[in-house]
Amino acid sequence: MEYNTAREQMIIPEYGRNVQKMVDYTLSIDDRDLRTILARIIVDVMASMNPQVKDTNDYKQKLWDHLHIISDFRLDVDSPFPVPEKKDVYSRPTRIPYADGDISYKHYGLNLEKIIKKVKEMSDGEEKEELVSMIANYMKRSYLTWNRDSVNDETILTQLDELSKGDLQLKETDKLIATSEIVPSGKINKKKKNNNNNNRGRNNNQQRQNNNRKQR
Repeated sequence: MEYNTAREQMIIPEYGRNVQKMVDYTLSIDDRDLRTILARIIVDVMASMNPQVKDTNDYKQKLWDHLHIISDFRLDVDSPFPVPEKKDVYSRPTRIPYADGDISYKHYGLNLEKIIKKVKEMSDGEEKEELVSMIANYMKRSYLTWNRDSVNDETILTQLDELSKGDLQLKETDKLIATSEIVPSGKINKKKKNNNNNNRGRNNNQQRQNNNRKQR
């Protein structure tokens, strides 16, 4: 019995070993015209194996590209599309640089810190005050989304003061959005109920274990 581990590694496994064998056989043929005919047949077989590729505009070119890749770019035929460059196919993608600098609060994100920096540069006035209010309410929404079901407004204002280095302050007449408008009370009550049920279940399990120990 021949195991797959002992066979030659397939270049594109999605098409299976039979397609790989057909390509290898085509490479062994001396007649270029016959090789071209067989190459077109192989492409049709590859298309029938993956009918979803027909949904793309350039599916024919992709199939021919895959054919050349399977042949290790050694297939000399009359291809309807340019043969892809081997160095382009196997080249590594350009590394995406990550932004430098630490984020003070992950749940607020780096963009908020950039916004705060821009607002700090604005002249005092109604527009700046409105933006500060929007920033503070956004911070409260983000805090409740990623942390817990309630937060003291003083915590948000303290963190705003920290992020802006004391330059941005909410007007005394402005109030942050109510927690109930961000997190529905039903969700909070449901979570509390689930926590109570979980605690009750753990207590019951502990009681049963204690009773079993006493009986022993």
